[in-house]
Amino acid sequence: MNFKELSKKAIIKLPDPFGDQRGAIQPLCDYQMKSASIIKTKANNWRANHYHKEDWHYLYVVEGSFEYYFRETNSGSKIKKIVVSKGELLFTGPMIDHAMFYTEDTTLVCVSKNPRDQKTYEADTVRIDFMNDKNRY
Repeated sequence: MNFKELSKKAIIKLPDPFGDQRGAIQPLCDYQMKSASIIKTKANNWRANHYHKEDWHYLYVVEGSFEYYFRETNSGSKIKKIVVSKGELLFTGPMIDHAMFYTEDTTLVCVSKNPRDQKTYEADTVRIDFMNDKNRY
């Protein structure tokens, strides 16, 4: 997996689902991972404002939408923004500054490389003053 290329795209094209008369299975992540979580966020809230040293995560939007702001860590490059909506899959690799502003109540499935226990998470996460209501666009 080329994390840098995936992170530049941010939105990942979902593979075709497997389906039959019973319904369908939509693959999200076929990489070795150690955490799967459901994240629920109420409208008009920020999350993230950090980067991960080594961790990566996929976010699949079950309901809702959010603005995703990102750039390569320590790059000084312009902050990019995309809107991520229901049914889309977002990838964030290591060393990507990222923040999300939730424009509506949103439910995500998060699949991560690292376990989500607080000790592991905090050791890999670097909080930054990246995005807020004043520089939101």
